[in-house]
Amino acid sequence: MNSNNIISTPLAIIGAGPIGIELAVNLKRQGLDYLQFDANQIGHTISWWPRNTPFFSTTERVAIAGIPFQNNHQTRVTGEEYLAYLRHIIEMFDLQINTYEPVIAVEKDEAGFLLTTSQRGAQKQYRAEKIVLAIGDMHWPNKLNIPGEDLPHVAHYFNDPHDYFRKRVLIIGGKNSTAETSLRCWRAGVDVSISYRRAWFDETRVKHWLMPDLKVQIENGMIGFHGSTVPVEITPEHVVLKPTDENGVPIPDAEPIYHETDFVLFHTGHRGDQSLLTSLGIGLEGDNNQPTFNPDTMESNIAGVYLIGTVTAGVQQRYRVFIENSHEHVGKVMAHITGTELEEGLGTLPKRNYHLDFDQFKAN
Repeated sequence: MNSNNIISTPLAIIGAGPIGIELAVNLKRQGLDYLQFDANQIGHTISWWPRNTPFFSTTERVAIAGIPFQNNHQTRVTGEEYLAYLRHIIEMFDLQINTYEPVIAVEKDEAGFLLTTSQRGAQKQYRAEKIVLAIGDMHWPNKLNIPGEDLPHVAHYFNDPHDYFRKRVLIIGGKNSTAETSLRCWRAGVDVSISYRRAWFDETRVKHWLMPDLKVQIENGMIGFHGSTVPVEITPEHVVLKPTDENGVPIPDAEPIYHETDFVLFHTGHRGDQSLLTSLGIGLEGDNNQPTFNPDTMESNIAGVYLIGTVTAGVQQRYRVFIENSHEHVGKVMAHITGTELEEGLGTLPKRNYHLDFDQFKAN
């Protein structure tokens, strides 16, 4: 590719979720040049949430760049409402984002970083002095890789209860998504059953307003529950469930359970694409493959590469990093690249700001 066609920028942001957008707002406010890319549309992860699903966090915690989130019910925001809020911020600040232009390669050289993107099948190149990875950590579903998992009636994403009206659905999982989906489907006229590898839910990991409701419906036989089971095979007519021990591990000699169902829905979590991190040489540490970075500046072990948002947590087996405790990442990056003091309370709203100790939570 001709070097004359390479566009140069002081800073490239890869990812246009809430925290990537928050960084762009702060750069725009200070009149700093940058380019921003996303492989899909803005807030893509939120766009595949089930319709009408509210955030776990309250509105003041997921508002970004100090822009209040107002709605007509003063309660938790749904995914659809939040995407509208993000669109409003982008138009309010006239942020320019290269959506549907995935960054497919990043190479470090003496001049900084050479980014290669793909846009409608054509490759483009950009040169950046520094880059910020705000790519999130939920690119693909965690699959069990069992026979039949790719059959047409099996899904890893839940769209709407209407899809399963007057049908039988077996939901695999035992955390927030399973609880919420089960209750919504049951109330929409779906015959719902749950398979979970533990004997019962960890009630500290399910939203506190869902657990009592779910417990009542299971105890009254409204929602079926196969505790201490895991699926080992899926056929067009049924799912083969294997009993598990106290650690959730299948018992080899245990008699299988054949559960007849019309649909199978997996809620087994998601994992991030860490290929850009590894290609750049960013270290990954521990069971969560947490990337190496300086918590005071958010700069990785590769000079000039910064990490913000949930990508900093690696593969979160128990979620500790969310939108609401990532605002400070933006402030630290801004302080480091501009040489200014870290702005206190960045991304929060006056008189509605408070600190939460996330170590006390075992979130979904």
